[in-house]
Amino acid sequence: FSKRKEKWYDHQIFFKADTLPAEAFVMEQETIDMQDGDYRVDVELAGGTGKAEVTSPARLHIEEKKATASIEWSSPNYDYMVVNGEKYLPVNTEVNSVFEIPVLVFDEAMTVTADTTAMSVPHEIEYTLTFDKASIQSEGGQTTWIAGIVIVVIAAVIVVFVIRKK
Repeated sequence: FSKRKEKWYDHQIFFKADTLPAEAFVMEQETIDMQDGDYRVDVELAGGTGKAEVTSPARLHIEEKKATASIEWSSPNYDYMVVNGEKYLPVNTEVNSVFEIPVLVFDEAMTVTADTTAMSVPHEIEYTLTFDKASIQSEGGQTTWIAGIVIVVIAAVIVVFVIRKK
């Protein structure tokens, strides 16, 4: 806006992405069209030193079309994670560090930072997590199917026993 001419002018402004801090890149969380509930999803970890791993498939909780993953690291030495500029503390550190973090995007690399205390001083390490949308399965799906078969078999045994008694 020119004060002297009292007129708006178009301008193009360019930023060098490598000079922007990580906090400048905030993503909107992707919605997922699935019923609320608990699921499993394959997750792939990349980055860091290559020594760390996460458990896959990971637990996935969907509520109001938003997904939250339980990420279990291969070590109890992670004391926080940063996702989309927000800091998350572990929900469990007894065996391995476990964090409940939002899934911002499926089928694309999602940048996260994890702080490890395994070295002489704490280090923040950048990783990417990729959640495979096609791999999502209901948490109780296979268990429910097996339980159904067990119930049918037990019912059949009872019927045979009752018929033989008569």
